[in-house]
Amino acid sequence: MSAGALGLGSWETASAGTGRTGFVYDDVYLTHRIDTDHVESPDRLRRLLDRMRSLGLDREVTKIALRSGALAQIEKHHRSAHVAAIRKIPVTGLVAEAAVGGVLAAVDAVAGKRVANAFCAVRPPGHHANDTGHQEGFCYYSNAAIAAKHAQSLGFENILVIDWDYHHGNATQNAFYSDPSVLFFSTHDFYAYPRTGDPSLTGRGAGTNFNINVHLERGSRDKDMLDAWDKKLLPAAEKFKPDFILISAGFDSRKDDLLGRFLVEDDAFVRMTRITMDLARRHCGGRIVSLLEGGYNLDGLARAASAHVATLLGG
Repeated sequence: MSAGALGLGSWETASAGTGRTGFVYDDVYLTHRIDTDHVESPDRLRRLLDRMRSLGLDREVTKIALRSGALAQIEKHHRSAHVAAIRKIPVTGLVAEAAVGGVLAAVDAVAGKRVANAFCAVRPPGHHANDTGHQEGFCYYSNAAIAAKHAQSLGFENILVIDWDYHHGNATQNAFYSDPSVLFFSTHDFYAYPRTGDPSLTGRGAGTNFNINVHLERGSRDKDMLDAWDKKLLPAAEKFKPDFILISAGFDSRKDDLLGRFLVEDDAFVRMTRITMDLARRHCGGRIVSLLEGGYNLDGLARAASAHVATLLGG
C-alpha cells in the first residue's frame, strides 16, 4: 500500500503546514464503517478536522503521508490467521492496514527528526486488537504495539506507552507483559470493557513492574487522573528513562463521552500532554508519537484532541 495509491484527500490539499508537530491523516480513514449510526464513525475525524481548521492548527502542523510496507510490520506482530481474516473484510481490512501505515510513518518522521512529535488522526483504533481474527472493541490491528516494535527496530530501546483511554489497552499490555524494554502505563475503568487492567497485574518474569494499571472510579476528575500520573507514572518513567514515547490517546476519558464515565476536562489533557513533553525532553529528545484511540462525543473529541495537538505544537 502506498500513500499515492490512497491519496491524501481534502485535508492535505487544503493546507501544508510546516510546524514542529507532525499530523497523520488520510481520507481513506473515512471509508471504514462498522454499521450505520455506530459510535466509532467517520464523523469522529470529520469533526476533529473541522475544529483544527477553525483554530488554524491545520496551518501549523506538518502533514505526514502514510508509508508503504505496513503489512510486513503487521505480520511481525499478529498471527497470520488473524491478518488473513482481517484482510478479507471489505473496505475495513484496507483501512485498518492504512491506520498502521499512518502510525509507522509518524514514528519514522519523529525518529528521523523531520518533526519533533506527531499526532495520528487514524481510525480504526487499535489498543484492544489481539489475535482473534475479528474486531475487538472497534479495533483490528494493535497500532500502538506495532509502533513500539517499529521504534525498537530503528534502534530505540526503551519505549514508554501511555494509555489514557477510558478503556484498558489490553492488547498493548498483552504484547509486552514479559518485556522489560516497554513500560506500559494505563489509567482506565477496570469494570468497563474489556474488563481487564487489574492493578495487581504488574508484568511477568523480566517484565515485572513494567506494566502499570491504574483503576479510576466512575466520576473521576482531573485531579484523580493527574494524581495517578504523579504517584505512579512519573516515578516509574524517571527510573525507566524512555528513549521514545507513544501515547494511546483515547478521549473517551473526557467528560460527557458516550462510552466513558469520567469527568475529565480538556485542561487535564493539556496538562498530561505537557507532562509527557517534559518527560520526552529530559530523556528522549522530545520524541513523542500520539495516536487516536477512543472518544465518541464528537464535540468533546474534537475539543480535547485539538487541545492536545495545540499543546504538542508548544501552545
